[in-house]
Amino acid sequence: MDIEKFLLEKKPIIDSKLLEFLPKEPDEKYVEWAFGKARYAYDIETIKNSLSKPVWDILDRGGKRWRPIMLLLVNEAFGGDPEKVLDFTATVEFSHEGSLLVDDIEDLSELRRGKPCIHKIYGNDIAINAGNFMYFLPALPFIKNRSGFDEKTLLNAYNIFTQEMINIHIGQGLDIFWHSGKKEDVKEEEYLQMCAYKTGTLARMSAKLGAVFANASEEQVEKIGKFAEAVGVGFQIQDDILSVVGDKFQDKKGYGDDITEGKRTLMVLYTLTKVSEDEKNRLLEILGMHTTDKKLIGEALDILKKSGSVEYAKEKAKEIVKSAWLEVNDILEESDAKQKLKAFADFLVEREV
Repeated sequence: MDIEKFLLEKKPIIDSKLLEFLPKEPDEKYVEWAFGKARYAYDIETIKNSLSKPVWDILDRGGKRWRPIMLLLVNEAFGGDPEKVLDFTATVEFSHEGSLLVDDIEDLSELRRGKPCIHKIYGNDIAINAGNFMYFLPALPFIKNRSGFDEKTLLNAYNIFTQEMINIHIGQGLDIFWHSGKKEDVKEEEYLQMCAYKTGTLARMSAKLGAVFANASEEQVEKIGKFAEAVGVGFQIQDDILSVVGDKFQDKKGYGDDITEGKRTLMVLYTLTKVSEDEKNRLLEILGMHTTDKKLIGEALDILKKSGSVEYAKEKAKEIVKSAWLEVNDILEESDAKQKLKAFADFLVEREV
């Protein structure tokens, strides 16, 4: 199955929902619908320039929209009606995109999807506010409840959303603390748990919401959530790999961006256990510099490649997803959606960009 084609076909459907919940050109009707009637007067143009414009700047750059698509696939795989849950695709995509805006500021990043980061264009103040807005905007589908779900189902789904938005900050907190050099002896299991909360959490949210809205059992919801979390972890590991060996990926994110940020990736952790003491110290030294010097970045990347860490990370990502699939294979009835979900998971950890 051509998953890239499938993603491209679904993207306009997701984007149409994003536009409903945040138009590029908000008018008074939308503003009153989203925020309530003004007691005094709304400045519509400034709302557009401070919220809609920076948010749609990043949304229009691309992105695979794979988290909302996972919600739809899981929902269908459990016998739900994907049309009925379309509003909630905005919930998971806005949450993800908001995390990117904030993450880029925290990491002092320069590029996002091949263009200057939002904070580089609009300033930190606008970017932080827009990012935070995108953490709360996802609640609108719950508040508006245009899909006709009962209160118990909505409450269950809202609790999932809230818990995962708490969890994502644990993951980011660990990542920031580590790449600032405040802890050098990070263990592989700790790294994987960080990924489970930093990247796995929104995948887990997507799958759980899809299952809950299909009336899946509590056990099924938990199992599909763990599977999606594993896909998220595998996706993050593949991101790390592409940061080292993916030319197209580096063009979008920036050359050796993870080295500049001092990230303790799975490949870094593996390398630190396999190379000489001199190479280990040199790698840690370069990571601690947060350098943008291409020669130094190239030196660090060479150490990572020499250790065999890229091959190790590739196998680890595939192993994590393969093992997770075995846990959900039996709880999903055979269907086209199930086969797409399996192919979708494999694609995310084997992609080249």
